[in-house]
This record gives sequence, C-alpha cells and structure tokens, in this order.
Amino acid sequence: MSLSPGESRDQRGSPCDRHALCARLVERPSTGPADGQEGGQGPIVTRTASGPALAFWQAVLAGDVGSVARILADGSTGLAPDSVFDTSDPERWKDFRYNIRALRLWSLTYQEELTTPLHVAAARGHVDVLRLLLRRRARPDSAPGGRTALHEACSAGHAPCVHLLLVAGADPDLPDQDGKRPLHLCRGSGTLECAELLLRFGAKVDGRSEEEEETPLHVAAQLGHLALVELLLRRGACPNARDAEGRTPLLATCEAHCLDADNAEATATRCFQLCHLLLSAGADADAADKDSRRPLHLACRHGHTAVVELLLSCGVSANAMDYGGHTALHYALQGPAMALAQSPECVVRALLNHGAVRIWPGALPKVLARWCTSPRTIEVLMNTYCVVQLPEEAGDLVPPEMLQEHYHFYSSLFALARQPRSLQHLSRCALRAHLADHLPHALSRLPLPPRLLRYLQLDFEDVLY
Repeated sequence: MSLSPGESRDQRGSPCDRHALCARLVERPSTGPADGQEGGQGPIVTRTASGPALAFWQAVLAGDVGSVARILADGSTGLAPDSVFDTSDPERWKDFRYNIRALRLWSLTYQEELTTPLHVAAARGHVDVLRLLLRRRARPDSAPGGRTALHEACSAGHAPCVHLLLVAGADPDLPDQDGKRPLHLCRGSGTLECAELLLRFGAKVDGRSEEEEETPLHVAAQLGHLALVELLLRRGACPNARDAEGRTPLLATCEAHCLDADNAEATATRCFQLCHLLLSAGADADAADKDSRRPLHLACRHGHTAVVELLLSCGVSANAMDYGGHTALHYALQGPAMALAQSPECVVRALLNHGAVRIWPGALPKVLARWCTSPRTIEVLMNTYCVVQLPEEAGDLVPPEMLQEHYHFYSSLFALARQPRSLQHLSRCALRAHLADHLPHALSRLPLPPRLLRYLQLDFEDVLY
C-alpha cells in the first residue's frame, strides 16, 4: 500500500487502512491521471478491457518490456505504472481473464478483483518489466487488493523480483490482507533465496501472522521445507514459539506431515529430519498446545514410528493425556485408516516398551475389529497380558478373508481365549511388571543374549502361545 503525504509507515500496515483504500478505489472514476502523477488525486481503477488498457495488460502479462515502455510513454492513454485494474467482470476480461486468475487481489467486499502491473510482473517473474515500472516510480508497497508486489514475488519464488522490490524500498514485514508477512509466503524453487533476501533487508525472523500468530518457522515446518527451517533457526528463530492455538513448530511438524500410502517413506523421512533438527535446536519435545496435545500424540496418530522413537528417547512420558484424557496409545489405536498401510505395530510396541499403560481389557474386542488387518498390532497388545481376555464371539469380529489370510495367527489367538498362557510368556510378563517405570532403561542394560532381550521387548513372532 502506498503512503500518502503525512501518513506514517505504522498507519499504513493495519488491515482497516488497507480495506478502506479498497473501498475508496472502487468509488473513483475509471479515467484520469494516476496517484503520484501530475494533477492526480489517487490510483485509478481501470475497468475497460479494450484499446490501450488491453494492450497494456497483454504486454505486462507477456513480459514485453518494449511495449510496456511505449504505452507508458504515451500520455494520452491515461495509464501509469500504478494503474489499478479491476478484473472481476468475466465479459470485459474474457480474452485473458484466466491468465491472471492466480494473481487476483480481493477487496473487502469480495466483489472487486484489483491488481496492478507491478503485481503481475512480480508474480510472473518479469524482471525487466518490474525494473521499468519501478523506474517509472511505481510504488513498491502499493496494495489495492491487500497484497503488495513483494507478497506476490515471494509466493511465486522469484528471487530476482524480490531483490528489485527490496532495493526499491518495499517493506519486508508488511502483512497482506490475511495478515501474513512476505517471509510466511516464500514458495517455489526460489524459496530459500527469497527468505535470505528478506532477512538481509530486515524482515523479522519471528514475525507473526496477524490471526494465526504463526512464525515463519511454523509455516516452514508445516510445509516440510528442511533447508528453510535450518536457515530460520540459524538466523535466530525461536524453536518454541507458540501460535494462537498454542502449537510450537515441532507440534506443527507432527500434525502436518501425515503419511500416505503413495509416498509414505519420503514423508516419514522428511518428518523425522524436521523433528530432529528442531529438537537439536532446543525445541521442547513435550510442549503441549491448548488442547494438551503433545508431539508424541500427533506422531502416534499419523504413524510416524521413527519420530515416536525419537521423542521417547528424549524422555517424554508415554502416558501424558490430552484435554480429553487420551494418551499416545489411544492416538495410535484411533489414528486414520491410512495408518493401517504403515507399521502401527512398531508404534504400539515402542509405547509399551516405554511404560505406556495397557488399554482396558474390555476394549480389546473393539481394537480387534479395527486392527484385524494388522495382526502384529493385536499380537503386541495381547503379549502384555497374562491371559487373552476375549469373549467367545470375538471370532465373528474378524472378516473371513482376514481369518484365512492370517490363519496361523488367529488360530493361536482364539485357541488361547481365557486360557493360561505359556510359562515362558508368564515369565516375560512378570519381569516387565517388576521393572515397571524403569522398563525402557533397564531392559537395554540387562546382560542377556540378544534373542532373549528382543523377546522381553515384545519382538514379533506372528503367533501367540
């Protein structure tokens, strides 16, 4: 947004001022000199899509710097570097409306779509056109629709455009209509370079968005941009900053990166790397949000086995409850269906080996019905009890095709229903109960053969006895 004479930079940044300017623009005539030009009263909203206006926009969209310079030099067109165009009418702009759909800037009424040549050039990476417009005194902080050209350049990842705008005096910390600063919006192949430029020109590394109160580190963590997270931490970003919901960047990481069947391995690796980086920088491994959800809860829900083990190694409690009274084990067993395609049994085993309280035996039938496609999950849960406590009709909870596919395991399971377990298993249960709270540290220190140690740690055998 531009500064009028006598207006301070602090006055310029508020959302009310930005929306007020949008309202004033709509009321102004659509012809006449632009703001900053001789005899002008302010920016002009151009609503015509024919003649010089259409030629001007086509030249800007194409990056034709020669045509842009020629049209601007022709004073009879009434066009200027800061001309504001309303592109909301589908008839008047039908010839090239869809070329600038991604560049629309909305006013408060959500009826006008306002933008300027500077915004379009910045968003499309037309460096020469951008340089020409700035030389012609286009205002780098103009924001008729709520975003500046710097926001557009950062969103598109055009670092050369970002550099030009910052050199021309663009404010590196000005919020857009959604309250997000340029550093929140860095995307694309030039993300890292854009962020480095913003920080070099004075952007606040922990500048917050106006509503969510997110820092750039929150956003980078959610997007999984490892290099950007590393840059922000190196430049002093707080790893324990909290947004409006009380989330830290570590919580945001664990919540955002859900595993999916198509790209599970890559997603899991990226999430682990981000968490490891944040923890190494001093992030609180057990920081809870407003609902008392912790990183371990969210990692369990999304099936991040490596992250779960990493957090547990940091000493977080496996039995901490959220506001609703749910522990990490509850999150693991109530996670989305996509977790079934991963390795939920490894998450459950890690929690149980770190002292997680077993689920109530009365809930075992419900768990069996939900997790029957993952017999190892059922196995590791059952191996924490001295008796398989299932009702006689439990066999009806497993579909016939699952009974057939995992016949060996389910035969052993239902044969043990309410029957004594083997002496070997009872000895395992007794030793684990004796170690109790010291279980995660004591097991690894016992002078036992590796095979026996794995047995005590609930190693999978695909059969119950």
